[in-house]
Amino acid sequence: MPSPRDRQARLATFVVFAVQGLSFAALLTQVAHLQDKHQLSTGALTALLLIVPVFAGVGSVAAGSFAARLGSKLLLRLAQPAVAVAVVLAGLAPNVQLLVPVLLLFGLAVGAVDAGMNMQGVAVERRYDRAVLNGFHCLWSVLSLAGALWVAAAGEDLPLEAVMAIPMVVAVAGSLFAGPRLYTVAEEKVETTVEVATGRFPWRPIIPLCLAMGFLYVGDAAVSNFSTVFMQDVLSADARVIPLAYAAYQATTLLVRLGGDLAVRRYGPATVVRLGGAIATLGFLGIVAAPSQPLAIVAFGLTGVGLAVVAPQSFSAAGRLDPAGTGVAIARVNLFNYVGFIVGSGLVGAIADAGDMRIGFVAPLVLAAGIVVLAKGFAPSVKAPDMTP
Repeated sequence: MPSPRDRQARLATFVVFAVQGLSFAALLTQVAHLQDKHQLSTGALTALLLIVPVFAGVGSVAAGSFAARLGSKLLLRLAQPAVAVAVVLAGLAPNVQLLVPVLLLFGLAVGAVDAGMNMQGVAVERRYDRAVLNGFHCLWSVLSLAGALWVAAAGEDLPLEAVMAIPMVVAVAGSLFAGPRLYTVAEEKVETTVEVATGRFPWRPIIPLCLAMGFLYVGDAAVSNFSTVFMQDVLSADARVIPLAYAAYQATTLLVRLGGDLAVRRYGPATVVRLGGAIATLGFLGIVAAPSQPLAIVAFGLTGVGLAVVAPQSFSAAGRLDPAGTGVAIARVNLFNYVGFIVGSGLVGAIADAGDMRIGFVAPLVLAAGIVVLAKGFAPSVKAPDMTP
């Protein structure tokens, strides 16, 4: 039975996930406006945006070492306000020379927060002794959508700087509220007879989780970056229909995460991930073969249904494989979030350039099928992993 302290920490973790979703959307929905403000070519913009996932990976790895010593609570209290500050500075930056270090800061802080908030989520899940992580990711999606809607509503009435800064006031307030209520380093740790050398957690038991996370984000990058191109160039959709493919993907992701915890409790994480991989594979197959716009939109929605469960269960499984609750495993799995997104953006784009956009979506199709194979690595195990690096 969770204690009042556990419920307090769970509420704080919900707030942290919500703030991260809002902050992420506040920047990424303004990419086109930042491109216009700084008169960037498409190539220059792409190179500039690569700063974020590259340094987010660095931030995630550093977060693992930091949290293993000092806990994810302190990590989040430092890094989450830094994300909000970086969003505000990105809107204020008068030139590219100043925008670059701001994006570097944003990437480092986002990577640290992504790792830290999932460490807190896994700690809550451990204390509740039941699946709860999908609910946190669901709230991330809700606030990310809210951030996008804010930009759509206010974008023409307010200057760019104000549109980006106003939601960050809410973000900082949420971060300040949540910070003191998160689990302390002592509460995160788990009593265990296994001795863990800080920073030397073995890679072998988490490799299936890392690969599944990477494969997931190859698919996510394909949909995020190329769904509009696919609808426009392959299916000749008009301006009103083009965004519906990505909207279907986000909507189904949100809906599945609403019920994801119940499904995991009933059927187990390995079964849920295996089914998710199969549904995502079917979705990408539908995209490759789609003869019409409505069927393509349905197929993009199916990819959201399938991929939605993979990230929360990757973090949850990583937490189970870390017998001391150090957070190192979670930080390493989180790294493949960014690896997958970078690889996915380049791989799908390169294949599409060499053939066409339909063929480009074959890559995430194959990797989604790979998630089905990797699903057995998500099964709970009572045996602690061999801690030899």
